[in-house]
Amino acid sequence: MRKPFIGILAFIIVLFTMPLGHAVMILIEKIFGLSGQFPGATVLGIIGAVLLWIGARNKDETPATWYGLFGGLLLWTGWVEFSFVWSAQHLGIAPLLENGEIVTKPEYLLMPSSMGLLLACMLYFLFNGQTRCHFFSWVQRKLKLNIPRIPTGKQRNFAIITAMETIFILWFFYLVLLLIYDNSLLGDRHPVTYVVFASSLIWSLYLFIRLIKFRKIAAAVRYAIPTVIIFWNAVEILGRWDFFKEIWVEPLEYALEMGIILIAFIVVTVLTILTPKEQKTV
Repeated sequence: MRKPFIGILAFIIVLFTMPLGHAVMILIEKIFGLSGQFPGATVLGIIGAVLLWIGARNKDETPATWYGLFGGLLLWTGWVEFSFVWSAQHLGIAPLLENGEIVTKPEYLLMPSSMGLLLACMLYFLFNGQTRCHFFSWVQRKLKLNIPRIPTGKQRNFAIITAMETIFILWFFYLVLLLIYDNSLLGDRHPVTYVVFASSLIWSLYLFIRLIKFRKIAAAVRYAIPTVIIFWNAVEILGRWDFFKEIWVEPLEYALEMGIILIAFIVVTVLTILTPKEQKTV
C-alpha cells in the first residue's frame, strides 16, 4: 500500500508477462498447428482489441491501464508477431541455423524489415508537443527541438496510452536485439552486444530505482513496462549466450515451471488490482 511495494509489485507483474507471452505464442503454434495457428492468433488479437475498447471507454485510470496492458500484449502476440510468422511462411524464408540448431526463427529474420516503419511512426512522438513520455521529452530537450507544449484539458485515454507504449517498446527492442544478433552486421558475441547487455542492466536499474518511488499503481504499471522490457534485453542476451535454459520457448516440456509462473502472475495481479488508490505520485 506504500512505496516501495507499489513499484515492486508493478515490476513483478509486468516481468511475468514476458515469459508468459513467449509461451502463449509457442502454445498456439504447437496446439493449433500450421493450419490453425493463424485463426487462433487472429482470435487472440481480437480479444486484445476488445480489451482495448473496454479500457478506452473506462474513465478510471487504474482499470484502463490494466485493460491497455493486457490488450496491448495480446495485440502484439496475436496480430503483430503472427503476421510476421505468416509472411515468413508465405515467402518461404528458412530459419537461421548454427551447428544444426535454429538460433533465429524465420519471422524474426523478417521483422527487421519493419525498421523504417517504426522510425517513421516514432516521429509522431518525437515531434508531439503533447507527449508526456519522459524519454521523448528528454530527447526533445537534449536535441533542442523547441517543440511548443500544447496544454490540453482533455481526459487522457490511459488504455490507448498503455497499449501503444507496450507495443512500440516491444517492437523497438525486438529490432535492437535482432540487428545486433545479425552476424552480417555485428553478431551475438560482438563487443556492441556486450555494451547493449551492460547498458540494459544499468538503464533498467536506474528506472527501477525511480519506479519504487511511485505511490499510484496505475502510473507504476505504465512506468514498469519500459523498465521490464529493457531489463528483459539482458535476459534475452543471456539466453542467446546459453547461460540458462529458456523454459518459456518450450512450455509443454516445462509445464510445471510455467504453471508456477502463471499462478504467481495471477496472485500478484490480484494483489495489485486490490491495492488501494493513492492520490499522489512521486
